[in-house]
Amino acid sequence: MEIKIKNVSKYYYSGGKTIKALDNVSLSIPANQIFTLLGPSGCGKTTLLRCIVGLEAPDTGEIEIGGEMVLSTEKDIFVPTENRGLGMVFQTYAIWPHMNVFNNVAYPLQTRKMPKDEIRRKVDKTLRFVQLEGFEDRPATKLSGGQQQRVALARALVAEPKVILFDEPLSNLDAKLREETREELRAFLTDLQITAVYVTHDRIEALALSTIVAVMNKGRIIEAGAPRDIYFNASHRFVADFIGRTNLIEATVTSQEGSVTTVDCAIGSVTCRKQTRMTPGDQVTLCLRPEFIRLKRGDATQNQNVFNGQIQSLVFIGEAYE
Repeated sequence: MEIKIKNVSKYYYSGGKTIKALDNVSLSIPANQIFTLLGPSGCGKTTLLRCIVGLEAPDTGEIEIGGEMVLSTEKDIFVPTENRGLGMVFQTYAIWPHMNVFNNVAYPLQTRKMPKDEIRRKVDKTLRFVQLEGFEDRPATKLSGGQQQRVALARALVAEPKVILFDEPLSNLDAKLREETREELRAFLTDLQITAVYVTHDRIEALALSTIVAVMNKGRIIEAGAPRDIYFNASHRFVADFIGRTNLIEATVTSQEGSVTTVDCAIGSVTCRKQTRMTPGDQVTLCLRPEFIRLKRGDATQNQNVFNGQIQSLVFIGEAYE
């Protein structure tokens, strides 16, 4: 299901001040993609997710899900959450501690008054899919964090929603479990061929999970694209800085020849892949990521992009040295 968001704004009022949580956001989320909203805390990503699901009412704008208008402030349309055909996995999972695994997953179907045989069939099928077969009678409080995440995912999937939304669902897991669950989640969503909207402030999570990443800041979508494009070819300084570790160095374009652009900056003359829409004299920002750098002992000869330097600190972090 495709999601279309047009001119959505949301304001909060505190201490006599107006806070723009969402500032005229327009966005198209393609069907059957894993679409991630990435940004710092307070940038508006969770507010936008809650507007899509119907837990927040925007002050202006329209939202369509699968061609159906579920929100229009101009036309006075607001479809309640339970009628939007969506599934949602919350940051805290919202697993009911007084229920076992089966009843947690079955709850959305029970509220729809489905026949018991149909509920059993759907729950069994969904638990097999998230690899929790045999856990039906296990109390929710006796599950690990990763298993609770799977229960929350199963409950969101069991009613076969058009779209599933995730609000930082892995943030409560330890680093190793988060990595394992991230891989499982991507495999689940890829197999399902379902539209997923995922909110996170973790850049690695966004790059590893997504087919499309949209970077947000101060209530706006700054840039959206495939993870590799966002990482290697960001058009905005904020995006280049937020999406990964980098050195941002002010520079001046000195020439555009053949397939290269040459710039002059504090470390000297640097040759880069050719950048369009630039001319000699333009002021630019050079993005130099740590993984682009190779170290060699001794004095450097004056070759292209080779510079003399001195190591000031060296820290072992496992897979690499910083």
